[in-house]
Amino acid sequence: MSVSLVILAAGMGSRMNSARPKVLHPIGGAPLLAHAMRAGDILEPERVVVVTGHGAEAVAKAAKTANPEVLIAHQAEQLGTAHAVAQARAALEGFTGDVVILYGDTPFVSPETLERMREARERHAVVVLGFEAADPGRYGRLILNGEMLERIVEFKDATEAERAITLCNSGVVCADASVLFQLIDSVGNENAAGEYYLTDIVAIARQKGLSVGAVRCDEAETLGINTRAELAAAEVAFQTRARAEALENGVTLIAPETIYFSLDTVIGRDAVVGPNVVFAPGVTVESDATIRAFCHLEGCHVSRGATVGPFARLRPDAYLAEDVHVGNFVEIKNANIDEGAKVNHLTYIGDADVGEGSNIGAGTITCNYDGVFKHRTTIGKNVFVGSDTMLVAPVRLGDGSMTGSGSVITEDVPAGALALGRARQENKPGLATRLMERLKAKKAAAKKEG
Repeated sequence: MSVSLVILAAGMGSRMNSARPKVLHPIGGAPLLAHAMRAGDILEPERVVVVTGHGAEAVAKAAKTANPEVLIAHQAEQLGTAHAVAQARAALEGFTGDVVILYGDTPFVSPETLERMREARERHAVVVLGFEAADPGRYGRLILNGEMLERIVEFKDATEAERAITLCNSGVVCADASVLFQLIDSVGNENAAGEYYLTDIVAIARQKGLSVGAVRCDEAETLGINTRAELAAAEVAFQTRARAEALENGVTLIAPETIYFSLDTVIGRDAVVGPNVVFAPGVTVESDATIRAFCHLEGCHVSRGATVGPFARLRPDAYLAEDVHVGNFVEIKNANIDEGAKVNHLTYIGDADVGEGSNIGAGTITCNYDGVFKHRTTIGKNVFVGSDTMLVAPVRLGDGSMTGSGSVITEDVPAGALALGRARQENKPGLATRLMERLKAKKAAAKKEG
């Protein structure tokens, strides 16, 4: 049976003390919303509906960035969770199958848990995700009768016996689409807040003679983000899990606790990552590559056998082919570095193509920006660029060419040619000695007068 997701992302999140919608605060370089959407990907949903409210335009943009096929529903007034789900009705028109309801501020529900909920849906009309809470606090309690979930009771309405129950409500629900909206149509708002609560569908379903089941998960999966402190704790939890997964997948992490991943980081088996490395969004590192200490990578690709760092920065659209060497204090942006090329020291390569086997000397800069436009530098195969060369783009260096150290290259260099672009050196015999004696005498006179 097919499945669709409804992800509630309408809340303001006032406790975050931020103008940014709560679901757009990042964990692992990606909005909370993106984490919730990725968790649901395991179900291969036919449709994904994100319900927006506060900051609707920004939330919709983030949702479309994560999945261009996502459908957007808008909750103009925040009148409760059942009311929010009801806004997705039009987007799900004609859909037959299960609907899984997730929350944009609850990023850690695991794919395995969602699969277990789908399996339980084969036995029940409605399935609710619960967790055993170490400190149940003010969570809603799941009231079971054998294996049947009878109702969800809010803390304020619970008896002492019910408050002693530790099985709590996560809010995540799976139900047949037609059944879900029929139940929501029966939800009222006769409560102190005057809101329509999704939790009420459990009791309504039982009154209609429908079967309702509960699936349990680890409490850590249900962590909701409401404050900056909880956001920081969630970042720690995400990084801990990402590091563990990398190690399990065969990646060597020299000092795991110092390495930071993004949600979409991909690292191949037998890659080695040194201490204090940051993987910002959009990074792929192939097997057998080495990322040395204190590197920052973003939006780049590092191929098999390449070595990066220490103290290197790879910016968006940097592509390193196999066995490339990028060394200390090198920055690469929007550039292709072909197989076996070396950029080892104190160099900036931007908007460029570096050919196979070429060697870029220390202190080389591709001068790619004229103040208005960016221009490209093309370096052929087996080119030797001397140290401290300024390559003023647009410029092309042919295969097997060379540049002299300290050159400013403003014109194309033919294949096999040596280019020199520096002033002729002139030596003045004895001038350094005379100049130094004159300066020392001047300093002594000044000191005597003072």
